Amino acid sequence: MTLQSMTGFARVEGSSGRYRWAWELRSVNGKGLDLRSRLPQGHEALETDIRRLAGERLTRGNIQIGLNVTVSENRVEAVLNRDALAAVLALRDELGPAILDPAPLRLDALLSIRGLVDMREASDDAEAIAARDADILDGLERAILALADMRTTEGAALRRILEEHIARIEELAQQIECDPSRSAEEIARRLEAQVATLMDMTSGGLDRDRLHQEIALIATKADLREEIDRLKAHVTAARELLAAGGPVGRKLDFLAQEFNRESNTICSKSNAVAVTAAGIELKVVIDQFREQVQNLE
Repeated sequence: MTLQSMTGFARVEGSSGRYRWAWELRSVNGKGLDLRSRLPQGHEALETDIRRLAGERLTRGNIQIGLNVTVSENRVEAVLNRDALAAVLALRDELGPAILDPAPLRLDALLSIRGLVDMREASDDAEAIAARDADILDGLERAILALADMRTTEGAALRRILEEHIARIEELAQQIECDPSRSAEEIARRLEAQVATLMDMTSGGLDRDRLHQEIALIATKADLREEIDRLKAHVTAARELLAAGGPVGRKLDFLAQEFNRESNTICSKSNAVAVTAAGIELKVVIDQFREQVQNLE
C-alpha cells in the first residue's frame, strides 16, 4: 500500500441540465477524520453521501468540502391564486350586471389584481432533481479521488524524507556504538580513576559497600548496550512500516517517541564528548522525523 500525506487540494467542475456545480476539497493534518462540508441551500440532503464517499477513501485529516451550484437558465412560471380568483368571481356575481360591465373578464384585468397571479422561478420535478444530485455526487467521487492522488504524491515525497531521517538515526546509533569511550579498556580506565578519586576523598577508612555501589553505578551508566539495541530495533520497525504503507502515521509517531526516549537516555548516561554530541544530533534528527510524521495519514 502507498503512503498518503494529510495535505492536499482538489477542484472538480461540471454541469447537469441547467445547473453548473463545482466541488472544492482541502485537506490538512488531523488526529482523526474530521469532515466539514459547506453546502448551498437546498442541497443539505447530500451530507450523508458526502461522509460515506469521503470515508471510503480517507482515514485521517481535517477535510473541508465546499459545493457551489449556479443556475445557468432561469425559468419563470405563473402561479394562480385560485382562492383569490374565486373571491373575485363571487364578488362579480354578487354585484351583478347592474353595476359591473357584463362582458367577460379580460386577462389583463385579472393580472392587474394584486395577489391574483404570482410570478416565480419554476421548480424542477423529482426526477430532474435526482439526476442533478447524481451528477453532483459523481463529481464529488472524482474530486475525492483527485485529492487522494495528490495526498499519495505528497506521501511518496514524505517517504523519501523519512527514509533519509531513519538512515541518519541508524548511522548515529552505529557511531555511538563504535565510540572508543565504550571499549572495555576505556571503561576500566574511568572506573580506576573514579575509585582513586573516591579513595582520596574518603577519610577514616574506606567503606567497601559504598565503593561497590559506586563502581556498579559507574559501570551501569557507562553501558549503552540496551539503548543502542532498542534504537536498532526501532529503525527496523520504522522501515517495515514505511514498506507496508497505508495509514501508518500513528504508529510512526509512537516510534518517534520511542526514538526520543532512547536518545534522552543516551545523553544522560554519556560521559564522553563524542557520544554526547552524537546524542544531541540524534535528538535533532528525531525531532525532524517526528515533525514529518505528523503529516502522514
